[in-house]
Amino acid sequence: MIQVLIAIINVTADLLVLLLIVNAVMSFFVSPYHPVRQALDRLLNPLLAPIRRIVPPVGMFDFSPLVLIILVQVLSYILVTFLNTLR
Repeated sequence: MIQVLIAIINVTADLLVLLLIVNAVMSFFVSPYHPVRQALDRLLNPLLAPIRRIVPPVGMFDFSPLVLIILVQVLSYILVTFLNTLR
């Protein structure tokens, strides 16, 4: 049971990181009105908005996706470590 939960946490964290990277790369090449870009923005903006209030853009660079990636990785590591101690 715990192994399944660990696998779900890892897959979810990896998927979220992948979506953040794809969204960041697409922001340079794809119009903001493209349907895929709009879907990613609707999915990721609720997670990025609180970070953007704390870490404002520097010039034309928005570091909130990087901060969210780090937070997701740290949180998944903490959860997996905690679940491994329960075994």
